[in-house]
Amino acid sequence: MIFDNFQRKLQKEAQLWRDEGMLSPSQYQQIADRYQFNKLEAAARDRFMMIAIAVGGILLVIGVFTFAAANWLAWSREVKFILMMSLFFTISITGFYTWREPTLAKKDGKKPPRSKRFLGEALLIFAAFILGANLILMAQIFNISGSTAELFLAWGFGVSFMAYGLSLNSLGIMAIILVQIGYWAGLGDLWYSSGDAGWARLAVRHMPLISWLLFVPLAYFCRSRWIFFLAALFFAASLQFNLNPLPLLNFSDVAPWVASFALALPPAIFWSYDDLLFPTISYRLFQPLARNLALIAFGLVFYALSFRWQWQGFSSNSFGSTNNVNNYLSLPIIDLGILSGLAVLQWLFLLRQRNNPPRREVVFNTGLIATFLGFIVVVPFWHQAISRIGDLGSFIFNILLGVLSWGLIQEGIKLSDRKSFWGGMLLLTLLVISRMLEYNTDPLFRSMVFLMCGSLLISAGLWFEGRLTSSSGKKSS
Repeated sequence: MIFDNFQRKLQKEAQLWRDEGMLSPSQYQQIADRYQFNKLEAAARDRFMMIAIAVGGILLVIGVFTFAAANWLAWSREVKFILMMSLFFTISITGFYTWREPTLAKKDGKKPPRSKRFLGEALLIFAAFILGANLILMAQIFNISGSTAELFLAWGFGVSFMAYGLSLNSLGIMAIILVQIGYWAGLGDLWYSSGDAGWARLAVRHMPLISWLLFVPLAYFCRSRWIFFLAALFFAASLQFNLNPLPLLNFSDVAPWVASFALALPPAIFWSYDDLLFPTISYRLFQPLARNLALIAFGLVFYALSFRWQWQGFSSNSFGSTNNVNNYLSLPIIDLGILSGLAVLQWLFLLRQRNNPPRREVVFNTGLIATFLGFIVVVPFWHQAISRIGDLGSFIFNILLGVLSWGLIQEGIKLSDRKSFWGGMLLLTLLVISRMLEYNTDPLFRSMVFLMCGSLLISAGLWFEGRLTSSSGKKSS
């Protein structure tokens, strides 16, 4: 759309220059051929056709649903079932062939109509919404009782199968969102309820494993970094909420290794992740993103464990009874075993690839990352299983948070990377301000800390940006 507007403005200016004699007809034709002025009218026609078809389709859908609502009570269950399934399959098939038509036209050497691909994708997304409506209506028709978690989980799994079959980013993102809604809706039952283990309850228990094994391959099918990012985020979040590792003394009778596994697994898997582990993949598409997520995970873990209250804990469980906790922790052991095995496999593969280290290992090498993981595993385990270490634990992770922030700053300077530099500066500032606010300090001292942090940020930012400007000027000269 932005390029289209640029073409239109250039076309008007070029026509004005031609009429004023600043351009000869041949020069104007060269510009018209280069920027494809002849395709502007076709693009506008396709756009208006798409708008007309979309508005018309919405009106048709409203008409169909209005007719169905007016006669819904008079129809039998069989008619309702046939009608809803027919609507779903009709829109799905129509959307599929409309979405596929540009690809077939391109193979035949014809001009692919871009608007039809967008229209087909919109119909497929609409079919995914109809799938959810069908699940609700079928449950009502056949008197099937179910929870909100069951509805959204079933809906999300169905849309994920559609995304696998069509390799559509939009359907993949929609599937992740639906499964997330189902997970959060069922998480309360997992904490508080001690009912029978239905399929939705089992899905919520094993959601870290499901989210990683279901949606990471989908990211390759769709070649989508957004799907990989959401899958990794959902995996890490569901693992923390299922195991609930913080505060460290919250569950005094839970196995002491639970917190270590919960906190160490996400950064361990993210940092050691390599696309080449898949036998059919010969390029690194998501490894840089995974390593960025690993550093973010380290920052969150170090920051959470840098507070004193995390090492003091509570005497009772904040999420229901201890029996319920032990009940739902018995099944995630399967997830922890599989995910730990995956992490070990990835780290072995990473050690084999050390002859060709990626760009990120300029500062954060394998040894430093392994040291970070060692502290995350050993210190909480020691605190829970062997001897309470209290303030020493918060001191250790404050030091680790400082090392991480300083490493990000060094990486930003060495690689001229703004994101790393500013991430490290903000993390270091957050560390200082958090410690200042955690302790009852004098208001005058607080004001001095804020002034110092602000001045350091401004000075460091001016210095870094000036350094980048001078280095880019030297390269251009």
